[in-house]
Amino acid sequence: MATSKLKAAASLRQRPRAPISAAHKSGDATALAPILAISGLTKTYASGLTALDHVDLSIGKGEIFALLGPNGAGKTTLISIVCGIVTASGGSVSVAGHDIARDYRQARYRIGLVPQELSTDAFERVIDTVTFSRGLFGRKPNPAHIEQVLRDLSLWDKRDAKIMALSGGMKRRVLIAKALAHEPEILFLDEPTAGVDVELRRDMWALVRRLRDQGTTIILTTHYIEEAEEMADRVGVILKGRLILVEDKATLMRKLGKRTLTVSLAEPLDAVPAALADWAPVLKDGGHELEYVFEAGQERTGIAGLLRAIGDAGIAYKDINTRQSSLEDIFVGLLHGEGQPARAQDVAA
Repeated sequence: MATSKLKAAASLRQRPRAPISAAHKSGDATALAPILAISGLTKTYASGLTALDHVDLSIGKGEIFALLGPNGAGKTTLISIVCGIVTASGGSVSVAGHDIARDYRQARYRIGLVPQELSTDAFERVIDTVTFSRGLFGRKPNPAHIEQVLRDLSLWDKRDAKIMALSGGMKRRVLIAKALAHEPEILFLDEPTAGVDVELRRDMWALVRRLRDQGTTIILTTHYIEEAEEMADRVGVILKGRLILVEDKATLMRKLGKRTLTVSLAEPLDAVPAALADWAPVLKDGGHELEYVFEAGQERTGIAGLLRAIGDAGIAYKDINTRQSSLEDIFVGLLHGEGQPARAQDVAA
């Protein structure tokens, strides 16, 4: 076992990390050459199932990219192909200019993966398995880096504990530490906060921000869409193996987002008056509220005309407020066919 580990570690040559560019420091990830380039990626299994259907995607260095999609959409398959776990049926993938098939070692060296499933060496000590992960990729020993990673993940006090003795949340932290041990340029987080406690989730996102500041590219899949809304620079939506949208988060919110005007009425209504039919508001809360939905990006929202019509109809109201649709609202709308997103290859950076 020890011999095979040493052979595996020796087979990978150490390469220095590239310095952080000025464009990254300015936060403009799209101005950088892509560190990950995917073209025409396809995966069809022997059963005939097409898990990925000609996926095209480019991701810039130092970017935080969120890949969203329902269960079975192809998110994990895409990550597994890039990381060399699954073989593609067609297409190409390059990492920092290195093809994952022709130049596997140089491509894989630059990638760290936190998988969805918990899988660790149960009888190993925490510090040993994390240190070994660094050596496996040809990195020279760096106890200071290992210590910093373990401290960042609140694992330093558990460094001598066997993994089998840890809780599920702590085992998840070990997986993250293993992925960071060799200082990867791209970090894949596949549903990293699924089933973890609030403290780990907060610690992990603080760590993601620090890694991004250091120039690491973060690619995450998540069901916690509010996390993607808070963290991501760009968002991709995958559905039935096809990347149906890739867009800057702010642009996406502006183009596909909606706003909702809620008018709290002084007296409840039994039905929407005919005078308001042009705006098609909906009664809510037992007739105590009128709700009007409009496109966030349009110049003429119709709010002024609606409020005048409400006044002209003699309807008294006591409060009004507006709400911007969230990324989750947009995501659900896309899955149900609402909106007309551009093709991914047309909007990818």
